Amino acid sequence: MKKFILMAVMLVASLSMHAQKYALVDMEYILSHVPAYERANEQLNQVSKKWQAEVEALNTEASTMYKNYQNEVVFLSQEQKKAKQEEIMKKEKEASDLKRKYFGPEGELFKKRESLMSPIQDEIFNAVKEISELRGYSMVLDRASNAGIVFASPKIDISNEVLDKLGYSVN
Repeated sequence: MKKFILMAVMLVASLSMHAQKYALVDMEYILSHVPAYERANEQLNQVSKKWQAEVEALNTEASTMYKNYQNEVVFLSQEQKKAKQEEIMKKEKEASDLKRKYFGPEGELFKKRESLMSPIQDEIFNAVKEISELRGYSMVLDRASNAGIVFASPKIDISNEVLDKLGYSVN
């Protein structure tokens, strides 16, 4: 009796797995055809370069202060040495704090990326969801991610359909 129940459960599970429909999207491909994504990336690159230059300027200033200190160290009293060392450490900390402010896990660049990319990602997600509900897909996988997809038929790739839904034509 136990074998019969086990086989029945396996048969039902097997049938339900075959009834599910799957599709693929290539998010890299989709994003490469969304002009807003390219503009957002360019904006992020520009602001990142600007902030990196600010951090590098402080690091250069700290480095220059240290070199000057090394050249003058023999002429300085203990109090002067200590004051110069503190100045250098303060400048290094300032550079480190600025770097963390801009590029840290919850830094300005992260916030800027979120504000620029979230609307684009939400729009793509909604298009994928709409197509999935319309076509009855149980699951949509991203071909561009490392999901371990060894082979997938191009017939189930709905990337161009997503782009059409978003209003972007494909060459």
